[in-house]
Amino acid sequence: MPGVGIWRTKSVEQSIADTDEPDTRLRRELTAKDLTVFGVAVVIGAGIFTLTARTAGNVAGPSISLAFVLAAIACGLAALCYAEFASTVPVAGSAYTFSYATFGEFVAWIIGWDLILEFALAAAVVSKGWSLYLGNVLGFSGSTTAHLGPIDFDWGSLIIVGGITIVLAIGTKVSSRVSAVITAIKIAVVLLVITVGVFYIKKENYAPYIPPAEGNESAAHGVHQTLFSFLSGADGSSYGWYGLLAAASLVFFAFIGFDVVATTAEETKDPQKALPRGILGSLAIVTVLYVAVTLVLTGMVKYTDLKTGSPLVGDSSATLATAFEAHGITWAQTAINFGGLAGLTTVVMVMMLGQTRVLFAMSRDGLVPRGLAKTGKKGTPVRITLFVGAVVALLAAFFPMGTLEEMVNIGTLFAFVLVCIGVVILRRTRPDLPRGFRVPLVPLVPILAVLACGWLMLNLSVETWIRFLVWMALGVVVYLAYGRRKSVLGQRLAAQAQAAPPEEENIPELVQR
Repeated sequence: MPGVGIWRTKSVEQSIADTDEPDTRLRRELTAKDLTVFGVAVVIGAGIFTLTARTAGNVAGPSISLAFVLAAIACGLAALCYAEFASTVPVAGSAYTFSYATFGEFVAWIIGWDLILEFALAAAVVSKGWSLYLGNVLGFSGSTTAHLGPIDFDWGSLIIVGGITIVLAIGTKVSSRVSAVITAIKIAVVLLVITVGVFYIKKENYAPYIPPAEGNESAAHGVHQTLFSFLSGADGSSYGWYGLLAAASLVFFAFIGFDVVATTAEETKDPQKALPRGILGSLAIVTVLYVAVTLVLTGMVKYTDLKTGSPLVGDSSATLATAFEAHGITWAQTAINFGGLAGLTTVVMVMMLGQTRVLFAMSRDGLVPRGLAKTGKKGTPVRITLFVGAVVALLAAFFPMGTLEEMVNIGTLFAFVLVCIGVVILRRTRPDLPRGFRVPLVPLVPILAVLACGWLMLNLSVETWIRFLVWMALGVVVYLAYGRRKSVLGQRLAAQAQAAPPEEENIPELVQR
């Protein structure tokens, strides 16, 4: 029986049945290959060109490759849980839909509100990064920002968001084809970098693989320090085992985005098989690429040369191009600029796709205006796509993102935790459901995933936690003021209660039974 009030749950059967509503039906046309492309497209971004070198130089040294393996393991544990849920509940909405079936409407709203923050803000932040790469390619000194009096207007980010909005409005299959072409370009750049860099590797650069720990004089304090440091009083250190674990927390965010694949469940031809393959396949591909890049990077130059303040880096941060410039390979900067431009294009596309599908599911359930869920002739939610495009364009063009990037990370990890717990709950409450994929060793694997994600969340700053809690509190207000009253499930249950005979009339029948 579904719960009452804010804890009412929407059955898996009802969620699947709602996908057949004529006015809000999505077209099933994606395959496992399409989903794998989406996963690789959103995960392989500018991080592979910038995050790897910066973290190797300042935090982990050559052990950055092991940090990526540890992060991939943590991410893989969560991916297993996503694969089971997505194959069991092949409905748009990802963690939002999964939570509705296990935790109830209120938690589903909270996670949906959280995903809105994750996807919309991520798309805006990445589009601003795209504009920087565009500026480098065009020779604008990395800036496509125009100054309109006191207002800064980033026209580069507006171009990419506008173009992607049009592609998404045309159809998901077209988005997949465009994404596949661009993804092929950026993977080719990554493979080129790896192939060339291999010839400049020196074994002595890998020693020591885990450098001795050093005190971190620049450690943040107050609300800028990590929650772990705030609770434990530890300042942390660079390098050593602490540095390795800290690096794993940092590079974990290079994997963020594979969960977007689950938002396309309703548009997949054979979701029970295709979704697990798409989620796990894309994760495996990007892990191999990340580890290969880090091995090449730290083999080409000594990790101390990648540290901020070194003669090679100066006051800026090291990038993948830094290692190539040290060997006089000047064309690498151009290749990396084009690779970053292509990489961020697909990241923005898939993040916006995920945002539209989560909002579509919430709209169909009435928690946000149902009129937004109407699909066009091609089976795509055009209204929501245009709305999301406008919001992301506004954020990207006029607002500086700054430290708000970390809010994307905490939102993602929070979703991971709920999905992992939800797998255990649904196994116990609905063991009868057909599952195209089953997480092995339940509940051990989900518990390990929750612990891994919890550790990574502890490594986020206190101010990020404060902002996250404020956003969640705002979400509670919106739900109580609108979503709770307009909920389709709530109205359906209320109508059933009114149609049922009074309890007094049922007493003789119950006694007779």
